Amino acid sequence: MKIVVCTIIILFIVIRKMMRMRRKKKNTVAAGPAGIPLLGNLLQFDSAKPLIYLQELSHKYGGVAYLTHGSTPILLVSSGRVAKQILKRHDSRPPVMAQQKLSYNGVDMAFSPYNPHWREMRRMCALHLFSPKQILSFRPVREAQVSRLISKLHSRLHQPANLSDMAMSLASNIICGVAFGKTYDDHEYEKKKLDKLVLEAQALMVSFYVSDHFKLFSWLDKLSGLSSRVETNFQELDSFYQQLIDDHLSPSSSSSDESDIIDLMLKLKREKPESISWDHIKALLMNLFVAGTDTVAAAIVWTMTGLMLRPDIMRKTQEHIREAVGRKEKGRMIEEDELMKLPYLKAVVMEALRLYPPAPLLYRKVEKSQVVDGLQVEVGTKFIINGWAIARDPEIWKDPEEFVPDRFLNGSDSDWEFKMLPFGGGRRRCPGMGMGMVSIHLALANLLYSFDWAVPPSAPPVDTDALPGLTMHKKNPLLLLPILPS
Repeated sequence: MKIVVCTIIILFIVIRKMMRMRRKKKNTVAAGPAGIPLLGNLLQFDSAKPLIYLQELSHKYGGVAYLTHGSTPILLVSSGRVAKQILKRHDSRPPVMAQQKLSYNGVDMAFSPYNPHWREMRRMCALHLFSPKQILSFRPVREAQVSRLISKLHSRLHQPANLSDMAMSLASNIICGVAFGKTYDDHEYEKKKLDKLVLEAQALMVSFYVSDHFKLFSWLDKLSGLSSRVETNFQELDSFYQQLIDDHLSPSSSSSDESDIIDLMLKLKREKPESISWDHIKALLMNLFVAGTDTVAAAIVWTMTGLMLRPDIMRKTQEHIREAVGRKEKGRMIEEDELMKLPYLKAVVMEALRLYPPAPLLYRKVEKSQVVDGLQVEVGTKFIINGWAIARDPEIWKDPEEFVPDRFLNGSDSDWEFKMLPFGGGRRRCPGMGMGMVSIHLALANLLYSFDWAVPPSAPPVDTDALPGLTMHKKNPLLLLPILPS
C-alpha cells in the first residue's frame, strides 16, 4: 500500500513539490538526515520504536535536527535548553486529522490552537475544575477506588495479577467517578463499551493520515478506511457524552452536595452561555477519558516496573512507607492526608516519571517566522520535542539511565521543569496534573504498603519495552504476585 501511495504522489505532484522545496531551502536551519523527494523522511521513521529512533538522530545531529514529513518542515528538539525556549514561546499544536475531529474541531484543552478560547478554557480549568479545593473534593472517589483495587488483590493472593489491566481499570473508574459520578464493575457492558471506544480513540489519534502531509491526497484516508473509523468513533463517543449530559439535566437525576465535572460544567454554562457550548463540555470529557485515564495508569505501571527492576529500592520504599504510617493492620488503608509523610515515595514517582514519561513527545507549531537558538525558523515548521531523550541527557542528569530516586530528595533537582517533561511544559502543561499526581501517589502508597511483590515463576522477566503512542505504555503487561508482608 505504501508503494502505491508513494507512486501516486510522485506522479501527480513531483514538479510542484520540488519547486516548493527549492523555495523553502532557506528553512533548512539545522543538520539532519537526507530525505527522498516529496516524502522527505517519512519512510525512514521507525514507528515501532520511535523514541529510540529519534534519540539516535539527536546523538548523530545534535540537540536540534532538521527533518521533513511530506511538505512539512520539522525541527526535532532533544535539548532541554532549546525546549525551554520553545515551550515558553510556542503554545499552538500542529493539527492532526483525528485529534481535530474528536476534539470537536479543537475546542478542548489538549488539541486547541493557542488563541483566546484556549486561554479562557485554561483559566476555567484552573479556577473551577482542577483547583486544589476541587481536587480535594474528589478525594472520596479516589480513596474508594484504590480500596476496591486493594480488596481485589487480597482476594487473589499468590495468584498472578495483571497490574497493567488493573491500573487502567483503576484510572478509568476514578475518571468516571470524577467526570460523571458513576463507576463500573470491570465486566459491565457499559464499562467494556467505554473502554473499547477510548482505546479506539487513542489509536486513531496517533495513526498516520495522508491529509496531514499532503492535502491534495486527503481522499487516500477515505480509501484506507481511516476517515470512516474516525467518524464512527466520533459519533459513538458523542452519543455517550450526550447521554451523560442528558442524565445530569434530567429532573429525576439524584441531587447531591458533591458535584462532578459535568455538574460543574453545566453550572458554568448557565453562568456563561455565550462562552461554553455543548461541544466545549463534550471536548473536555474527551480529554478526561482519553488522556486522563492513560497517563495515571501508565505512571503507576512504570513506577512498579522501575521498582521491580531495583529490589533494593523496592525494599527501601516499602520500609519508608510502613515506618511512616505504622505497621499493617487488617483493613488498614493509607489515606490521602498521610501522603505528605512519604517524601521518599514522592522521589520514587518523580524518578519513574523521568525515566518513563507518560507523554514522551511534545508537539508545537510555528505561527510566526522567528529565530530559535540562533536558527531561523519559518512559519509552518513543526517542533517535535523529545522529552524522553531530554530526561536521559547525560549533560543534565548524572547516571541518566539509572533508577535513582535519591536525586529528588532534600531539594536536589528541585528545579526539574524543562529538564524532564512528563506532563508537558510551558503554558500547555497538563491542567489535570495535580489531580493525576494524587491518584498516582495514593495507588502506589497502598500497593507498596499492603503487599510484597514477586514475579510469577511462569512469567517472563520484567522488561521496559514500550508501545508507541500519545502515552507511553509498557508493551508487555506487568504480571506480578501480591504477597502479604511478613
